[in-house]
Amino acid sequence: MRTEIIKEDDQIIVVYKPAGIAVETASIRQTDVVSELRNYLAAKGESNSYVGIVHRLDQPVEGLLVFAKTPFAAAELSKQISQGRVQKEYLAAVFMEDGSLKQGSRGRLVDYLVKDSKNNSSKVAKKEEKGAKRASLSYEVLQTKDKIGLLQIRLETGRHHQIRVQLSHAGMPLLGDLKYGSDGAKEFSRNQDVQDVALCACDLTFTHPKTKKSDRYSIQPKKEIFQKIFGDFSTH
Repeated sequence: MRTEIIKEDDQIIVVYKPAGIAVETASIRQTDVVSELRNYLAAKGESNSYVGIVHRLDQPVEGLLVFAKTPFAAAELSKQISQGRVQKEYLAAVFMEDGSLKQGSRGRLVDYLVKDSKNNSSKVAKKEEKGAKRASLSYEVLQTKDKIGLLQIRLETGRHHQIRVQLSHAGMPLLGDLKYGSDGAKEFSRNQDVQDVALCACDLTFTHPKTKKSDRYSIQPKKEIFQKIFGDFSTH
């Protein structure tokens, strides 16, 4: 099983999803996180193999996810997400087009995004455009090296490909992002052999649906590019 279980009880499963595996796919030939978890629960002999999806990560992105093991937990967690009470933080390695970002600087991006379901992509659009949804995030520059920056990102809304689209639009495309990356970012990524999007969902905080206590989980990226450029680091 490629998915790594971080915490499990009778209501939730918190996992680390590696890059390259989808949360859920329509292809019967492709393994996904949900099928791995269902097989895992069945192998344990649990009569209930319910796995409720309450949020997702793009296939090329690594990081933390929480799944519900009961419909009750799914409803409670989904409510928290819709009310903005689930905190999600990410680490991203970005290509700074003009090299102007400095370590310790902070910023906030607010855009309107339109999703193109046919091409599985999103773009920044005008507020008045049909289907446009508000997207916001805040970030801090933790480290810089030449034109590469390590950003800590707090997601304030949950739109399709939001971080990838907004950062690219702001001149800070993610390394390894072939869909939204700039020519400079793609060239650097090829030279560094970056195979996946350099984005990690590194911190997840929510209220446990049963105990009502705050649960927080943190990891560091496992992708080689983070250590290759920035070395060992601590962000929490």
